[in-house]
Amino acid sequence: MRALEFWFEFASTYSYLAAMRVEDLARAAGVPVVWRPFLLGPIFAKQGWTGSPFTLYPAKGRYMWRDMERLCKAEGLPFRRPSEFPRNGLLAARIATAADGQEWLPEFVRRVFRANFVDDQDIADRQLLAALSSEEWLARAEAAETKDRLRERTLEAERRGIFGAPSFLVGDELFWGNDRLAQALAWARES
Repeated sequence: MRALEFWFEFASTYSYLAAMRVEDLARAAGVPVVWRPFLLGPIFAKQGWTGSPFTLYPAKGRYMWRDMERLCKAEGLPFRRPSEFPRNGLLAARIATAADGQEWLPEFVRRVFRANFVDDQDIADRQLLAALSSEEWLARAEAAETKDRLRERTLEAERRGIFGAPSFLVGDELFWGNDRLAQALAWARES
């Protein structure tokens, strides 16, 4: 059995769905999860996009919001469309990068996603992020070493073929999208 790498972006609606479910589903499957925050912005820019495909293509955006409502209802997850989309998840991603391997990382990730997609809070707000982690982790997030690690993580995502979020990697096998979580877990369990 191999670990499931969960690659997520804090501004991603579908990453919210996956983040709220991945740990329980992986535990039930007996598959360890490795949490991998990264930034989609640089990857989108290399594709020639100036923002989220959901804002660049209005029909796609309308579909996504309705899809999120249906999926969250089906999963029993709260959801409120943020008043600003996409929100800047850079500092939150730096905190998550600094906290690699910490026991509290999954709960921090879920709290940030809830702040954005349930409570409609600005996830770039330093006070909010300090309350969700601590001043110490906020300081670690701003260290040059952490910034470099997040840049390298984003480059690694691109090198490994990741083009959207959420993405799941089992070794070099890529599964893209919240709807591929079960398939990725099955692949991890069987390999």
